Amino acid sequence: MTVLLHILITAVAVWATTALPGIELGDASTDAGTKIVTLLVVAVVVGVINAVLKPIAKTFGCLLYLVTLGLFGLVVNALLFWLAGYVAGALNMPFHVDGFWAAFWGALVVTIVSSVLHGVVRRISINAAENREREYREYRDYRDRGYY
Repeated sequence: MTVLLHILITAVAVWATTALPGIELGDASTDAGTKIVTLLVVAVVVGVINAVLKPIAKTFGCLLYLVTLGLFGLVVNALLFWLAGYVAGALNMPFHVDGFWAAFWGALVVTIVSSVLHGVVRRISINAAENREREYREYRDYRDRGYY
């Protein structure tokens, strides 16, 4: 369930990047179903690339991360997002990232939007858990008093 939730959140974040110039999700004739499938595939591609290549890039770019106080991470994220656009194109998905700067701003938007959405989902799940715990305590108190 959590994997599907992460994919959906990443798909929404990728969709938000299509408002930026240089990032395209099909054209005007592309139907909504194709766009949704494309967003889900791109979300999976972004997840796989981040899971496989990001640790490698961090390892090899460790010195650059230290020298730039972590700002090199923005460049790495941009390159990985650009690669995700390339892979989506290779899979015949109508998603295109046009150049480094579009990838840079797109990666930044994906990071911000997915962080906000993950925070909202986390807060909702914490509230749900607290409500379940409170209901259980009320039930237990009711049962222990002999009313049940």
